[in-house]
Amino acid sequence: MELIFTKRAGKFDDLEIRHKDGWVERVRCPKQRIIPYDMVHYAVETVLEHQGFLGRVAAGESATARMGAQPVAESVERLVEVIQAELWSGGASNEEVLSLYDLSCAERRHSAAIITADQIHLVRQEITDLIERWDAIPVGGSLNLQMKPRR
Repeated sequence: MELIFTKRAGKFDDLEIRHKDGWVERVRCPKQRIIPYDMVHYAVETVLEHQGFLGRVAAGESATARMGAQPVAESVERLVEVIQAELWSGGASNEEVLSLYDLSCAERRHSAAIITADQIHLVRQEITDLIERWDAIPVGGSLNLQMKPRR
């Protein structure tokens, strides 16, 4: 599945999802100071190989329909939220990110995936690379990413 993030001048960036069978979906991503939210999903899901929003879309669910809760996807969503919050505030260690992730999952009453501080480090490296690539793109330009197939 190909993900095409396009930087826009307004309050939204765009995400075009091209499925292997030719199906194309478009999602508006609220503009953020950092990379688009769904690009954080990309980093988490590709580095950790846990199926969240994008993995579910790659498996055939619609990106624009309301998805039902699934335990692994819910835990991925919490991790994306925690990492995004850390990107906005900055300065948390990998261990602190993990602690906030565990707390977030507990507050929502679902289990956390087993993730290590080393894995958080790898996700953060991927996000740093994506931020650099995204910042270099002019308004109207796009960043194409490939979702790795799930086993």
